[in-house]
Amino acid sequence: MRRRLEPYLWLLFSGGGVVAALVLPVLVLLFGVLMPLGVVDWPAAGHLSALTGSVLVRLALLVVAVLCLFHAAHRVRFTSEELLGIARYDVLVAVVCYGGAVVGGIAAGFILF
Repeated sequence: MRRRLEPYLWLLFSGGGVVAALVLPVLVLLFGVLMPLGVVDWPAAGHLSALTGSVLVRLALLVVAVLCLFHAAHRVRFTSEELLGIARYDVLVAVVCYGGAVVGGIAAGFILF
């Protein structure tokens, strides 16, 4: 019996959706709205470097990045297949989308570690 990869991709998609819905709005609100408007003070460089010095924080940031990348890859794959009518190229689109997510995850890992 051959195992399919599709359930695992859907798992990454749903995990990325949860992370994108719960974590990203907070980060955008803080770093994209409140800090530039001066409502909240910017953290000092030393404070941020001390925070990212922890392996757990870097690992959490890596998980957020990877899950969001796979969520986006899954959305782009199925949306492009439906809207552009390129379902006959499913394998190529899947390789490009998920390959981009893997490359982005590896790049995030190199940046964080």
